[in-house]
Amino acid sequence: MPSKPTTVPCQYRVGKTLGSGTYAIVKEAVHIKTGKYYACKVINKKLMEGRENMVRNEIAVLKRVSSGHRNIVTLHDYFETAHNLYLVFDLCTGGELFDRICAKGNYYEADAADLVRTVLKAVKYIHDGGIVHRDLKPENLLFRSKAEDADIMIADFGLSRIMDDEKLELLTEICGTPGYMAPEIFRKIGHGKPVDIWAMGVITYFLLCGYTPFDRDSQQEEMEAICRGDYKFEPVEFWANVSETAKSFVSYCLTIDPANRPTAAQALQHPWLSDATPHFVADPESPSGQANLAPGIQKQFNAKRTFRKTVLGIIASSRLSSVTGHPLSERHQAFAKDLQEYKESSEREVVDGVRST
Repeated sequence: MPSKPTTVPCQYRVGKTLGSGTYAIVKEAVHIKTGKYYACKVINKKLMEGRENMVRNEIAVLKRVSSGHRNIVTLHDYFETAHNLYLVFDLCTGGELFDRICAKGNYYEADAADLVRTVLKAVKYIHDGGIVHRDLKPENLLFRSKAEDADIMIADFGLSRIMDDEKLELLTEICGTPGYMAPEIFRKIGHGKPVDIWAMGVITYFLLCGYTPFDRDSQQEEMEAICRGDYKFEPVEFWANVSETAKSFVSYCLTIDPANRPTAAQALQHPWLSDATPHFVADPESPSGQANLAPGIQKQFNAKRTFRKTVLGIIASSRLSSVTGHPLSERHQAFAKDLQEYKESSEREVVDGVRST
């Protein structure tokens, strides 16, 4: 937990709820003196009793990555009230990655490659700083603004960890969003930075077709498919307009053995991202000469989003405990039970407390 703050008048006015994260809600906030808007991650103090290390860890991670890269959200401040902690971030108003893609009339493979290249460079920056994100997914890729050339930002470092020496430390807890989790997480054999590269492979697959490679009817089947690396570029009609080079990049990232999986630097050297000439399937009827991926992606993504929701990390762990043979502790069971109540309490609070300097 952060050190006890100096008592000064609160400098923010907190407004509407923007969304819900793994352990917190996210609200809009305005700095009273400057009028500048931010996003505030609101964490209920009762939720953190006995778990203060979670907040300490997130702040330590954010201090390492903040203001160091244009495609990573910045932690600007934190303050606390009698009931909650508030972490103050960039307010990204451009929406989530797939909402933006689905709103576009034209979307080409070269656009997907540009997005993946940009995000992967930010992942490399994170990894070079000794950080593993552990929850990379489209919902955590936000645009800074609604401008056409707005920066895409990696957000939500709540599950991230500092790993300065991976030879001495591997993480073993199950966490993340199931469809994007690497095999070694499910197997509990120890994991580190390679899990982010696996997630980039899943994201790239999603960017090219609108659905995830390991999507199955049940979470048990999904986990088993991930552990086997069981995916295909099917149905054929949804992949006919995607180059073999793009498929090769996906397969490169989805290497089952983390020891053989590429690093972020190596993945950036793959021809799909490094070649000067973009890779694509030609379409003589398209104004750009490239096949337009937007119609197929919009159809698939909109169908899936009606029932596929983001899974909270702790809830995911709870569901996965039965299939991995590692039941949750009583403390974690109580945490899952009380989570929604604490978040609703946080949402109701009117900010009139103190902040840290």
